[in-house]
Amino acid sequence: MVILLDNGHGVDTAGKRSPDGRLREYKWARELAVLVERGLRAKGLDARRIVTEDKDISLSERCRRVNAVCGQYGKGNVLLVSIHNNAAGDGSRWMSARGFTAWVYTGAGKAARELALIFQTLSGTMGLNGNRSIPARMYFEAGFYILKHTACAAVLTENLFQDNREDVEFLLSDAGKAALSRLHVDAICKYLGVK
Repeated sequence: MVILLDNGHGVDTAGKRSPDGRLREYKWARELAVLVERGLRAKGLDARRIVTEDKDISLSERCRRVNAVCGQYGKGNVLLVSIHNNAAGDGSRWMSARGFTAWVYTGAGKAARELALIFQTLSGTMGLNGNRSIPARMYFEAGFYILKHTACAAVLTENLFQDNREDVEFLLSDAGKAALSRLHVDAICKYLGVK
């Protein structure tokens, strides 16, 4: 199994930051992807980042990179996890929404839905759902391009809110990065049956 990690957005993507500018999604997502990749490799898994550049790589190019790996290994032997931060507003002011969510493409297959459920359930047990009441066995569906146009099972994670003060403090802390990287590694390993 090949696990592909997509760290969302790039340095030149407008917005995508906390209202005070301390958290920039492109940088945070890359840092987390490196930690997740390292954690998965320590478990003996083949984990790769599909975007190592700081500049924004188009969604079509990201999908092309994923689908090339699917063509090489077979789509059933590849997982994609796209790592992001959520936002409740336009980035100009602090908001109250908090927490973690896992997304799949509307009508996604069983594998993607199962992995998303594992992510969502583990995030709840880790106390990462913030002030939202999310049912224990629930994931979210959307038509996100990266989920729709990749051949393999794909999940997009929204790792807390970049426009919530408490979430930003946690996201920027070593403890927060460790908890969220552990969430990703644990969810993927649980899905694959790896101890």
